[in-house]
Order: sequence, then structure tokens, then C-alpha cells
Amino acid sequence: MPHVPSRRGLIRGAGLATAAAASTLAAPALAQSLPTLRWRLTSSYPKSLDTIYGAATLLSKYVGEATDGRFTIDVFAPGEIVPGLQAFDAVQNRTVEVCQTALYYYIGKDPSFAPFTTLPFGLNARMQTAWLYHGGGNELQAAFLAKYGVVGFAGGNTGAQMGGWFRKEIKTVADLKGLKMRIPGIAGQVLARLGLVPQNFAGGDIYPALEKGTIDAAEFVGPVDDEKLGFVRVAPYYYYPGWWEGGPTIHFIANSKAWEELPKAYQAAFEAASAYANADMLAKYDARNPAALRRLVAGGAQLRPFPSEIMDACYKENTALMAEISAKNADFKKIYDSMLAFRNEEYLWWQVGEYPYDGYMIRARQKG
Repeated sequence: MPHVPSRRGLIRGAGLATAAAASTLAAPALAQSLPTLRWRLTSSYPKSLDTIYGAATLLSKYVGEATDGRFTIDVFAPGEIVPGLQAFDAVQNRTVEVCQTALYYYIGKDPSFAPFTTLPFGLNARMQTAWLYHGGGNELQAAFLAKYGVVGFAGGNTGAQMGGWFRKEIKTVADLKGLKMRIPGIAGQVLARLGLVPQNFAGGDIYPALEKGTIDAAEFVGPVDDEKLGFVRVAPYYYYPGWWEGGPTIHFIANSKAWEELPKAYQAAFEAASAYANADMLAKYDARNPAALRRLVAGGAQLRPFPSEIMDACYKENTALMAEISAKNADFKKIYDSMLAFRNEEYLWWQVGEYPYDGYMIRARQKG
């Protein structure tokens, strides 16, 4: 006798079939609603600096994976499309849709670019990220960058940097006079007030200039990248701290019109991937810097702290310069005042929580 399905079984079967059919139809319909897009990203950093440049490849990887390959970002090194320090301009005129760069490279356009990367004696890495995400920094950044037809996203942080490589020892402020040094941003202006001659080169161009004697000193990031660039071979004195870069943010800068044309799902994928790259870069530097520093010292680097005389002079000149720029530039004043107020509040906590803990751990380690 043939099996006769029950009414309940028929209803269940029909429901399963309907659900299966719906899922089969829904997936292609969703996929078809999203366009296939390809962006180009030009970086200000050479491929050899895999920690910084690698953040751009991470962005590309996760955007592609999150969109099932329908939104792809091709990453290009400096010189493959435009030179490293023309990355921002390439985004403005939509030669490319997005770039990876440091906004303080562009203070020639307006000094107000600098705070979104870092300022001398400014915020450390955690404070910088906190200010951007939760202290009003991103809102100020969005309003400022809109004037240039671009949008910006934090895409990395190096942590506190080193003070750079010098051919000779620097013992007094007088030793800075006439010294030609690769140092970008407002820090170069601070040191110029003390007689130093600041220069700016993209990362890949620093070593040749230092080797040929075009410059006498250079700063870049810290042990991981400095080791890759080989500075120890031509300038043995390695100074610290990099008071001008306590926690510099690297940005992904996108053309505003190109950004607005993206589907919301693609924008969300981009923002999430950028945030991951932002956290990952700092973690990599923190993990890799100690071993790199040991190798540099073993290879001949002579560690030197900046003398107190120099630190005090730089702090004094920086305070005066910030006041001068603020008096002339309303955008800068608004942004700097926000950062300064945030820094002052943060150090209330740092003095209670962070410094005492770090100080104890350093003393305990020294005691063995």
C-alpha cells in the first residue's frame, strides 16, 4: 500500500521547500544589488616597510573579503602612480580614490592638518586614538577635510617614535645650529627656531640623502622601520625620545565624491577594515620594536637621550609656536584647543593609573 503523507507532513514539507527556494533566490538578488567596484590606493610608504605599508594591504584584504570580492582596492607603492608626498593631491583630483599617508605632510597647505597626525609634546598613541574616536577629533577632522573634498579614517599608529639618527653627538642647543635634518611637520618649524634646517623626504628617499651628506640627521619612526632602512650604517647616534611624535596616526584619505558613491555596505566594510588596521599597526610595532632595538645596538647604534637643555628649549619654542599659529589660524586654534584640553584631562588619569604602574614595573625589573 503506498505511503500517504499526513497533512502536517505536507505542510512541513511545503514550508521547507519554500524556505529553500527563498534562500536560493535571495542570495543572487542580494549580490546583484551591489555593484562590482575597483579602487586604487596610493601609499606614501615603500613596500619594504611592511608594518606601515602592510596596513594598506590589510585594508584591501578585509574589504575584499567582507564584500565577497565585489569591492576591491589595489594598493600601489610610491612612484607607481604618484610620488609618496603627492598622495593627498592624487586623491583630491581623483587620480586615485584613496591614499595612505600622514596628514602632517601637508602643513604647507594649512598647519591644521598636523594635529590629526600628531603635534610636538602632544598625545601618546592611546590618547590620540581616544581623542579621535571619542574626544571630538574625528568630527573636527571631518569638517576640516571637507574643505579639500576628502574624508579621512584612522588607519594605524606607530606609538611613540625615536628621536632619530645623527652623524655626531648632540649635547647642547648650539649643536643644532645649521644641522640639516629630515623632520616633517610642525616639529621641523620648532627646531628651525633653534637654528636647525628642516628637510622633508618620503620614507624611501631618506637613506640616500643621509648617505650622500645632503642631510646630517634624520628621523623616521622607530627600531622596526629604522632597521629596515639601514640608517645605522651612515649615522650611528640614535637619539630618544621623539618628542614631536608621541602617537602619530596614519590615515586612509578617500575622495569625498568617490566615497559618497559607495553603497552603505561597502562604506561599512571600509570603516571596519580601517579600524582593524589602526589597532593592528600599533600592536605590531609594540611587539617588534624591542628585538629590533637590540639588533640595532648590536649593529653599532649608540643610544643617546636628548639632553634636558634641548628638551626644555624645544618645549618652550613649541609652546610659543602653537600660540603664534593659533593667533593666525582659526581652524588650527579650534583643533589645537580641543586636543590640548583632552591631553590635560587624560594626564589626570595617567598620573594615577598608568605612570605609577609603569614606574613600579621598571623598578621591579631593575631589582631583578
